[in-house]
Amino acid sequence: MPTSKPLRKLGFLTIGLFDETDPSRGHESTLSIIELGERLGFDSAWVRHRHLQYGISSPVVVLAAASQRTSRIQLGTAVTPLGWENPLRLAEDLATVDILSGGRLNPGVSVGPPMHYERVKHALHPDTGDAEDFGYERVRRLLAFVRGERATDFSGTEGFEAYSDRVQPHSPGLAGRMWYGGGSLPSARWAGEQGMNFLTSSVVKAEESEDFAEIQLSHIRAFRAHHPDGDRARVSQGLVVIPTDTASAQQRAKYEAYARERMPRTTAPQGPARMMFAPDLVGSSAEIAERLHAHAAFREVDEVAFALPFTFDHDDYVQILTDIATVLGPALGWQPSV
Repeated sequence: MPTSKPLRKLGFLTIGLFDETDPSRGHESTLSIIELGERLGFDSAWVRHRHLQYGISSPVVVLAAASQRTSRIQLGTAVTPLGWENPLRLAEDLATVDILSGGRLNPGVSVGPPMHYERVKHALHPDTGDAEDFGYERVRRLLAFVRGERATDFSGTEGFEAYSDRVQPHSPGLAGRMWYGGGSLPSARWAGEQGMNFLTSSVVKAEESEDFAEIQLSHIRAFRAHHPDGDRARVSQGLVVIPTDTASAQQRAKYEAYARERMPRTTAPQGPARMMFAPDLVGSSAEIAERLHAHAAFREVDEVAFALPFTFDHDDYVQILTDIATVLGPALGWQPSV
């Protein structure tokens, strides 16, 4: 069996769930988890994006707060669905948070219409709902604004006000930290052609195979084949990983039940889009490391952002992250950042 590369960058991803009656507690939990990640030496912390749900709806705002409570860890979105966003306004927010964080922001984005669009379009895009373009052009616009291309043909002084023809503030390094979250061959190729970084997660589209690892591997290779940097182009893999080294018996039972309940969806493509889901990896760090070394796509990358399960408790996340950083990461060849 081919050997894996030593893991160079280790990150984690959280959805940031909260109780509708006490949202501050959930948001505080997310921020404290990010702080813990920095103390444990993780290279990056990523947050999901959830609208009209009980998860983080404004990840850029949450990461702005996290940037003031950390000093080293990279902060990312995985991913921001651009159908909910105005690219010019988002570019302003991203650049502002990147400046506040000292150049640590890693925005991940995706395309496509918002979830349940027919039910929400009158609230989201009341005048242009049927004319909105939810394809790659939305990403191109965002990239152009982040890169400092002109947003208007006017600049100069009007009265006492000074105006710029590009988004302000401008953060020069941000463009190199833009990620595209893709689950299909066309999206992998397109992201490579744009010179973006590539996020591949636990959900992919079954196009050429019904083996998850083979599908993910084909996406990684297609991305790099079309990227100006070739094999040096950055790819981060995201799988749900739940080590149990220091878990209590009760926690182990909870984790195993969680994975068991989700297992049926991993056995065959789901729905008309033929989506494939990766199995959750639950067990000792030694067992998980062995399974990852056998994973064809994992062997192709040297950075990951392991996803935390959606519905666990704060103490569970502390245990899982601690085991990942202190046991699993080193078993994969990773060394904590300081």
